[in-house]
Amino acid sequence: MVTEGQLLWTPSPTFADSSNVARYMKWLGDSGRAHVGDYAALWRWSVSDLEGFWGSIWDYFKVDSAAPYQQVLDRRAMPGAKWFAGSRVNYAQHLLRYEQRATDTEIVFHHLSETRPLKTMTWHELARQVRILATQLRALGIKPGDRIVSYMPNVPETAVAMMATVAVGAVWSSAAPEFGVKTVIERFAQIEPKLIFAADGYRFGGKNFTREAEVRRIAGELPSLEHIVWLPYLDETAATPDITHAIGWAQIMDHADPGRAQFEFEQVEHDHPIWVVFSSGTTGLPKAIVHSHVGVLIEHLKLMHFHLGLHPGSNMFFYSTTGWMMWNLLIAALLAGSAVVLYDGNPAHPSLDFLWKLAADTGATSFGASPTFVQMMEKAGLKPGELFDLSRLESIVVAGAPSTPETFEWFYRCVKRDLWVTSQSGGTEICSGFVGASPTLPVHAGEIQTRMLGMDVHAWSDDGKELVDEVGELVVTSPFPSMPIKFWNDAGGKRYHESYFDTFPGVWRHGDFIKINTRGGCYIYGRSDSTLNRYGVRIGTAEIYRAVEQEPEVADSLIVCVELPGGNFFMPLFLRIKPGFVLTDEARARINKRLREDCSPRHVPDRMYAIEAIPYTLTGKKMEVPIRKILMGWPLEKAASRDAMQNPEAIDYFVKFAEESKDYEWRVPTKQAEGG
Repeated sequence: MVTEGQLLWTPSPTFADSSNVARYMKWLGDSGRAHVGDYAALWRWSVSDLEGFWGSIWDYFKVDSAAPYQQVLDRRAMPGAKWFAGSRVNYAQHLLRYEQRATDTEIVFHHLSETRPLKTMTWHELARQVRILATQLRALGIKPGDRIVSYMPNVPETAVAMMATVAVGAVWSSAAPEFGVKTVIERFAQIEPKLIFAADGYRFGGKNFTREAEVRRIAGELPSLEHIVWLPYLDETAATPDITHAIGWAQIMDHADPGRAQFEFEQVEHDHPIWVVFSSGTTGLPKAIVHSHVGVLIEHLKLMHFHLGLHPGSNMFFYSTTGWMMWNLLIAALLAGSAVVLYDGNPAHPSLDFLWKLAADTGATSFGASPTFVQMMEKAGLKPGELFDLSRLESIVVAGAPSTPETFEWFYRCVKRDLWVTSQSGGTEICSGFVGASPTLPVHAGEIQTRMLGMDVHAWSDDGKELVDEVGELVVTSPFPSMPIKFWNDAGGKRYHESYFDTFPGVWRHGDFIKINTRGGCYIYGRSDSTLNRYGVRIGTAEIYRAVEQEPEVADSLIVCVELPGGNFFMPLFLRIKPGFVLTDEARARINKRLREDCSPRHVPDRMYAIEAIPYTLTGKKMEVPIRKILMGWPLEKAASRDAMQNPEAIDYFVKFAEESKDYEWRVPTKQAEGG
């Protein structure tokens, strides 16, 4: 049986020495910038000399800027650090930069969905479509800074729409089509979009889900909206519906390509917004997080080349919807000249091994999976390595949940012996990773190989002391380029500051539990705050409470998400029912339906329980974090203080629930259970 930290794989000298990061280390030495003998020394230099490191990334990848930057970093302070002030760049221009080198037949997208057969798109065709659409966006009056939103599936048209939006300096934001109307409006209404790309629906698990009615309702709640670009996806022959300001995708694309030489990418300032991504908090509307062109560009160049090992000839697949930041990262692979695989549909339809067949059919070199996906494979007894030709497969990216030793071992046993199995962890807030992988390091079971370059990550105790080989708060003590430049409509930066800098002033507290061992390996143990993390998607408890408490039976509610072994989750919803009402099966079904339609399928709890009282602190806050800790096996005295509660007796139900419930099985790291 595999044990935590057991050595599973060591890179061959050829694999390590030919890697992008090894070539970069040699370049650093040859150019006299830094002499580093191994990855550990490289990481230490990258966080001690921020200006030297990030400036070297700019030079090494020859960033195209219409104006020189004045300085790499204005001050080592968070929040508020400014990166590469004076520069003028465009992220989409760099995504498409490889087109100049690509052959006429070189593929950038392999794409498949439940409504479309497997096809390919070349670099030249992608660039042509982006130029046409960007030109037409300008013709519609779209200007730099205008917001453009998307309610589209994971298909090439969505990638084209994103790149065209960014190319003209407009600000992109995306919601997956499975999101309910209320969830979409809560996000998009905050940023007042001028144009929306919308599809007529999507297919999942063999079932069609039309979205015309939803799009009409969304458009009706967005008074700033001037244009709707309509994609007939479920029925590609259908006419554009009679919706005000709607234009069909085919119509807007029926124009000549202005050509690479004539088309101009909008060169934007260092702090110009590239997109707004949403990460739900525990109170209020979802957080509208804004990143900059230059910050995302410089971070993604580093991430794609050094931590994912991509290059021309690579082909990256990661299963994602367009509502998750992993979709943005998938498209970012183009920065390395890599192709990507786009798939829209159920990952286990029509069979559990479907994604492995897709990986084989497309010649994927990097395969992205979640621990939950692996557990499904293992339970079914599948051995993809025996079923499919995975000879081109070089690496695995495990993300979306904490990984276990068993997750790692399964890949080596059932997929391939010589495989760089990586686990990565970061967040929507940074659209990247804090801890991840290096192709020069060995792989240990359940262990994230290292802290990423330029990320000054540490484990801290509650009183701000550094911990080694103990579980603590994940903190970042130095600024980094892909930090949010702001939250949208956040006067004075109040919500931004409260989200990350309230606990340790001037230090980013991410809200994850982490352990860093003496060799620099990392373990993530889930959320340390009350934001729910389910299959890699952050869910704010406030969204659930707003929906649930509209039901006539519900007086009050509390929800938590507990990480389980094997990458599973248990998300129970506890309800205080009004006098005279009962939590019937009909009521449960109605609550689930509301959550599914108003929010998303991921918001639907695993179980519901009627209870007598919801525990509150003396300051009137629901005790979500202490309850989650208790359900994960923490002793009461380590999880909560009765003296700090309005209703101390309310906690007893949850202590008994954790001891007696048969609905889930928890396991907790020893140090965490001890309060470390």
